[in-house]
Amino acid sequence: METMESVMLAIKILRGRWFVVFASLLIMSAAGATYIFSIYSKDIKSSLNYNQETLNTLSFFKDLGANLGIISGLINEVTPPWFVLSIGAAMNLSGYLMIYLAITNRIPRPKFWQMCLYIFIGADSQSFANTGSLVTCVKNFPESRGVVLGLLKGFVGLSGAIFTQLYFAIYGDDSKSLVLLIAWLPTAISLLSLPTIRLMKPIPGNGDQDLKVFYSFLYISLALAGYLMAAIITQQTISFPRPAFIASAAAVVTILLLAFPVALRAQLRRHALPSQASPLPSPPPTTPLTKDKTWIRVFRGPERGEDYTILQALFSVDMIILLVATICGLGGTLTAIDNMGQIGESLGYPKRSIATFVSLISIWNYLGRVVAGFCSEILLTRFRFPRTLFLTFVLLLSCAGHLLIALGPPGSLYIASVIIGFCFGAQWPLVFAIISELFGLKYYATLYNFGAVASPIGVYVFNVKVAGKLYDREAARQKKEVCMGVECFRLSFFIISGATLFGVFVLLWLVLRTRDFYKSDIYARFRAPYGDKELVEQDNGPKPERVSEVR
Repeated sequence: METMESVMLAIKILRGRWFVVFASLLIMSAAGATYIFSIYSKDIKSSLNYNQETLNTLSFFKDLGANLGIISGLINEVTPPWFVLSIGAAMNLSGYLMIYLAITNRIPRPKFWQMCLYIFIGADSQSFANTGSLVTCVKNFPESRGVVLGLLKGFVGLSGAIFTQLYFAIYGDDSKSLVLLIAWLPTAISLLSLPTIRLMKPIPGNGDQDLKVFYSFLYISLALAGYLMAAIITQQTISFPRPAFIASAAAVVTILLLAFPVALRAQLRRHALPSQASPLPSPPPTTPLTKDKTWIRVFRGPERGEDYTILQALFSVDMIILLVATICGLGGTLTAIDNMGQIGESLGYPKRSIATFVSLISIWNYLGRVVAGFCSEILLTRFRFPRTLFLTFVLLLSCAGHLLIALGPPGSLYIASVIIGFCFGAQWPLVFAIISELFGLKYYATLYNFGAVASPIGVYVFNVKVAGKLYDREAARQKKEVCMGVECFRLSFFIISGATLFGVFVLLWLVLRTRDFYKSDIYARFRAPYGDKELVEQDNGPKPERVSEVR
């Protein structure tokens, strides 16, 4: 009997809220396959006889799949998280496995549209992983949503470097097998996490205690980032034998697993405390809406911070402003990241320096995510500093990075890569946290993924239509296949700087519109005795509806 009770206790602890976070950390650590496309893209190009234009088109479908997660969000609205993760695991395995079979000639050469479909499916699995785990964690810890987003998005930023260490250790220098690793590893982690990832009732007023645990996870991620940075620089400086790569990968896994005792200790402490949840009071009766008022409510949402419907949020002026600014900000920084190799080449930097730029971007991308998540949360809770204003400063800082690329003074690309990497990473948790704060958590899975659509739109406008065309025009003027000189990207990044500055002014409009909202205690409803009515495991009738001014 005691043995059975111990087993049941162990199962209960392993399915607790902190093990949801731990499992999510592992899922996010393997959810960045799209960031290492450049490593295996040459194998796709050579194996299937693609030219550069065809390869770039394939890369576009990769980026489109990685950021088009609206379907995963809609599925998450009506199914539990484990179902969303299962779909993502199946898509990841099937998509990348087909690419691996194609480039190793184990199947007949697929048509180009089939390859686009394979990489789209494989990359789109990342949105299912994000929705199933990250969105669940935000709903489980609504008082710490900025911290949760910054931490988990930070691990996504490190995932490319983690994959690289594991790939060299397991497969050596066989870059085709990296695609096989991408196919099975994230799938296995998601499937193993299915019993753990689940929505749970938030614990009212527990934000300060939760924050201490999140700081422990942060220290682990900082240690991991520091180790990866040191390992990358060392591996680029000296020749690494296979046993050294194995030891390095073992160190990476060990640091990652340090999160397990942190989650266990926090969960045991939580289990030892009496339940803080109080019975839910019945909400006041509501007046049924007439048919005409139902249509009006598509364009007239509730108060900011309440739960908008999907259509109310999408037609909201606040959402439109945020998406326009995000297209400018993310589109510009991602264009710089995607072209960093060619920018360095055009400015005459050696190959080793260009590799260093890429490493700097990866690490500062991570730091931007965790700094923006943690610092914006602290400033918001202690000083009521608007997260929208924090995002405005991030976009303004990115303008400096774009101008450094446009002007191209000697050695400036090192500083520019740090600024661009930091600002690109910082935008993600801020945008997603703002969406959750302004429009509520009820339909957050869908609205979260709708916010991510800004990235491929911005990349298409600034990378394809601006940077790509102007680079080709300058190369044709020089009558060279590879454009050389600061003129190659000067006009492009002056345009991107102007567009980002436009995004700053657009965001200032949102800051003014939401200033009263952020002056209030936006987390007060989660410190109430009954927490968020939408996440509890009871049904107490419909939530009261309020109609206010157009948002």
